[in-house]
Amino acid sequence: MPTLDDILEHVGEFDRFQKQTFLVLCLLSASFTPVYVGVFFFGFIPEHRCFSPGVAELSQRCGWSLEEQLNHTVPEWDGHGASFDSRCRRYEVDWNATGISCTDPLGSLVGSGSTVPLGPCRDGWVYNSPGSSLVTEFDLVCEDSWKLDLFQSSVNAGFFIGSINIGYIADRFGRKFCLLTTILANIVCGILLVFVPTYLWIVIIRFLQGLVSKGCWTAGYILVTEVVGPQYRRTVGILYQAAFSVGLLVFDAIAYAVPHWRWLQLAVTLPTCFFLLYYWCLPESPRWLISQRKNEKAMKIVSDMAKKNGKKMPSHFKDIQFEEDDCGKQNPSLMDLFRTPQIRKNTLILMFNWFTSSVLYQGLIMHMGMDAENMYLDFLYSALVEFPAAFIIIVTIDRLGRRYPWAVSNVVAGAACLATALIPEDMHSLKVVAACIGRMGITMAFEMVCFVSTELYPTYIRNLGVMVCSSLCDIGGVLVPFIVYRLVEVWYDLPLIVFTVLGLTAGGLVLLLPETKGRVLPETVEDVENFHRQSAPKAKKIYLHVQGSEVTRG
Repeated sequence: MPTLDDILEHVGEFDRFQKQTFLVLCLLSASFTPVYVGVFFFGFIPEHRCFSPGVAELSQRCGWSLEEQLNHTVPEWDGHGASFDSRCRRYEVDWNATGISCTDPLGSLVGSGSTVPLGPCRDGWVYNSPGSSLVTEFDLVCEDSWKLDLFQSSVNAGFFIGSINIGYIADRFGRKFCLLTTILANIVCGILLVFVPTYLWIVIIRFLQGLVSKGCWTAGYILVTEVVGPQYRRTVGILYQAAFSVGLLVFDAIAYAVPHWRWLQLAVTLPTCFFLLYYWCLPESPRWLISQRKNEKAMKIVSDMAKKNGKKMPSHFKDIQFEEDDCGKQNPSLMDLFRTPQIRKNTLILMFNWFTSSVLYQGLIMHMGMDAENMYLDFLYSALVEFPAAFIIIVTIDRLGRRYPWAVSNVVAGAACLATALIPEDMHSLKVVAACIGRMGITMAFEMVCFVSTELYPTYIRNLGVMVCSSLCDIGGVLVPFIVYRLVEVWYDLPLIVFTVLGLTAGGLVLLLPETKGRVLPETVEDVENFHRQSAPKAKKIYLHVQGSEVTRG
């Protein structure tokens, strides 16, 4: 009996039907941006200092400029207030006292030459920002700065737990059902974030949003790659991820226009309500229907596909068989990922690379947000470099193979992080250029680890292998806020040194993996163990079946 891929060769592998599905789902991919990197704008940390009662009145009486006021009343103010004391401590004096000198106010309060005691910010903070963020609304600075780390970690914890469960739902109830339910849940969570009044509830809802949002993105990835022919599958997957990069540009523009975080959250959530129209716009995956023995429904979708593509389905294609029926008789277990030497090595290296890709990708975005002179322009520049990253991957992977471009992209990311740390602070533009090069490198590495992971496992544990390895991506996402926001308190560029070590190590480890260019997907453990001795076979075809746990950026 013919397979679905055989039929797609006649009804169109990437014609009008598939292109329409692809474009519609690219909108979904772009909408994932505010969930994944939203902390850049939602949690922006502006310059801040303690609020001291009486300072404003004294400044007005003395006729001070803002800079004079800060120099007289803020500890260790050296022109930009970058020290801990200038942001988190205040002078323990009474600025409402009478007889305070305008030329030496501290001397007149405590005596010339005396040490002025410092205390915590008991009356809140003053923020130098025209808009608002989680930080300014809930005072997530100084002793409470760890709460911003928790805000971002909560969504990544949701990714980790949700990707497993959503993958099961996609495999059990269908891609379209999974897509629509997660879209609805994501809309509800997004709107609730606008209105909940307390920090605790924001973290809880952010976690719930993580549970469904990455699964929603992944369900779209699965569906778009399952309706196209084999030769288009990898390119469509890469371009679906590139749509996420388009979302970065749109998110940056909306954040510039809407500088208040709750209104920004509402502005990026409301348009996603239109995704509920996907009920009428999108087909169910015919591959999933075949796997569920619903061949009649699958054939109806294939007939609609042929009609929209302007093709005629040959009459001898009466039935379809599922490509991987025979492989399903094996029961995979977690130990299969570590039982044999080559698969064990593949698993450990892939786990480290998933972890590194997540830490560097999110970490560079967070660190850039802390160092931004103009956060909107810096975010724009770093987002633009993701487009050449996708182009380079498409051009090189079938010419140079997987290993060398992947290894080089990791090394470039690590080296760029080191350069960013070593460039002096007064050369901000050069630091931004170096950081953007690092962003391009890690974007390439992130996109490559996604599809190479599927090429290094035999069929019966491919789904399990990708699921386990990609879970390290979410663990990295949980840890990275603490790596960035806590290590900067030790040394501002220390997170970049950590990123350098991770990137260079990941690049070196990639070279230990076998090259998969020109090879068919391995069927058995023996195929993987003999990878380094095999020449690329031509006669046999095994088609990639994208499963529900196959995830990317997250």
